[in-house]
Amino acid sequence: MNNIIFNYLFKNYLKSFFKVFLFFYSFGLILNLFEEIEFFKNIEVSFYLPLFLTIIFVPSMLINLLPFIIFVSSLKFLVDIRNNRDLLSMKIFGYSNFKIFIILSVTSFLIGWLALFLVNPLTSTMSKYYEKTKSIYSKDIDHLVSFNNNGLWIKENLDQGYRIITANKYNNENLNNVIIFNLDENFILKEKIYSEKVNIKENNWILKNVSIFKSNETLEKMETASITSIYTYDKIISLFKNFETLSFIDLILRFNNLINQGYNKIFLEQSLHSMLSMPFFLFIMSALACIMALGTLKRSNNVKFILIGILTCVIIYYLKDLSIALGQTNRISLKLSNWIPIISIGIFSLIGVLQINEK
Repeated sequence: MNNIIFNYLFKNYLKSFFKVFLFFYSFGLILNLFEEIEFFKNIEVSFYLPLFLTIIFVPSMLINLLPFIIFVSSLKFLVDIRNNRDLLSMKIFGYSNFKIFIILSVTSFLIGWLALFLVNPLTSTMSKYYEKTKSIYSKDIDHLVSFNNNGLWIKENLDQGYRIITANKYNNENLNNVIIFNLDENFILKEKIYSEKVNIKENNWILKNVSIFKSNETLEKMETASITSIYTYDKIISLFKNFETLSFIDLILRFNNLINQGYNKIFLEQSLHSMLSMPFFLFIMSALACIMALGTLKRSNNVKFILIGILTCVIIYYLKDLSIALGQTNRISLKLSNWIPIISIGIFSLIGVLQINEK
């Protein structure tokens, strides 16, 4: 009998999860499709392109929403079995609230790891394609920033010509071994500037130990110089904060290589710990659903639980967002900021699980 009840809980919980996931996917599809249509409204492309981009973008968005999808799935499933008296039947056959909690939470925990190792690599690949395709149609394509094995490359449009900047590496707000090519409208070299170190904290870049080669082959040296750029250190770093294009496996296996390519170590660590914490977050969200639904055997109004569920998701979302904001402003460790909401909710859930187990 225990095996029959276990199979019932496991299979029907997965059915509930896939139904809720499909609902979120459909809702996200509709919302993002309008956004893609708005983006392409003045560009001559087929309607299938916005639709296709929406289809490949929404899964990566749902990975981020997975804790809330798990919470809604768990709550819906538990309320359903309580209202149809299946929960009462389980209690008669000796199935405690704690056993039900363990089955649902461990299943959610495993879903989290499967999402990281199987689904996340696929969604990161789709996100790369999405970003690459959108960049082709972007109006700002003439302004480019790229990190590769040769360092940092920047292309800027000027009032009279173009500027191409390359640097071997950067150290905080400074670029080292910088070469600046100033070109005219026909891409003919006007001058080439060498600088050992460039501070890019502000739009007014400060160059040190400068050598300037003019097109007439004259050489000019100076200790300091300055140029005005549309880019600052914060703006360049912000362009590479979209870690949805990096999979969990990439972060584990290529962490040092990504740093060498120019990715910011602090934000790589934040992304890694955010992904590592997800299975535990799913476990905790299932625990919260059990606390809300298993406290009584009485039938209840589903609308009430829908409202409670939405309110709970909003509170947890802002708690997590606040924790990340504290980490980004150096009030707390950025790595710890990913775990504080889980630890806080986990302590609350532990107390709640002990209480429902006594009922």
